[in-house]
Amino acid sequence: MKALTDQQVRDYRYNGYLYPVPALKPHEAAEALRNLERSEAQLGAPLTKAELKWRGATHTYLQWANDLCRHPRVLDIVEDVLGPDILVYWSTFFIKEPGSATFAAWHQDATYFGIEPLEHVTAWIALSDASREAGCMDVISAQGTPRQYRHDAKRLEHSINGAGQEIVEPVDESNVVAMELKAGELSLHHTLCVHRSAPNRAAHRRVGYGVSYIPAYARLTGSYRLPAMLVRGKDRWGYWDVMPERPRADFAPEALDYHTYAYTRFRENYYEMEARHVAQYSGSAANA
Repeated sequence: MKALTDQQVRDYRYNGYLYPVPALKPHEAAEALRNLERSEAQLGAPLTKAELKWRGATHTYLQWANDLCRHPRVLDIVEDVLGPDILVYWSTFFIKEPGSATFAAWHQDATYFGIEPLEHVTAWIALSDASREAGCMDVISAQGTPRQYRHDAKRLEHSINGAGQEIVEPVDESNVVAMELKAGELSLHHTLCVHRSAPNRAAHRRVGYGVSYIPAYARLTGSYRLPAMLVRGKDRWGYWDVMPERPRADFAPEALDYHTYAYTRFRENYYEMEARHVAQYSGSAANA
């Protein structure tokens, strides 16, 4: 049974985003928040204060985050835009503490991922309310013609993105949309969707879990081979290292080892794509 209507799928294709889509029941979102707090207690710090690596690929070392990536309702939604053979490429917690200066400048996910074809979609699952006040995502419609913009990895202070990347060419802000979500809802955004987010001015944590889903026929264009987790259908192409299905326990030693491997490979690929992006646009400028 389809989770999205035909019109919702058309809207996603045209705009590059879709929201709000009901995903988790209220008790499921509340339980996920409790699990996050428990995991942070085990780490000894909130994810916003802990080493950056703990925010990414959490599905490799936390059972409950792995289960969230596999949530049947979430996968039904993703299948309607990606097809039946689905891999999880990456997952990241995007958390803004109350009153924090954390933000994201205008950027596109595709810039430093190096995945083709460009069909990667992020399911951004709200575990707490993500209102304008709390610093929800702003998006700009592609109006049916998405394209890659030039970026600079500026390492901006207070950026929620590790590279602090920012689009460095003009962006038409005449049709900016604030993707406000209630806890338990999700948004979808395409890998070329131009998006940003403002600081959290609310009195509560803004907690989102971004899961990067790709069709199993997608592949990396760089030098590295990375792990990915099959969550629905079949992988008949073999472009990715098969990831263990589920950690046997949160923070299990073998899961932490695998997380280190996955995170290291992700960063290596990321830096290679960052350098490729710089070279591409430097070459364009030289030939202009």
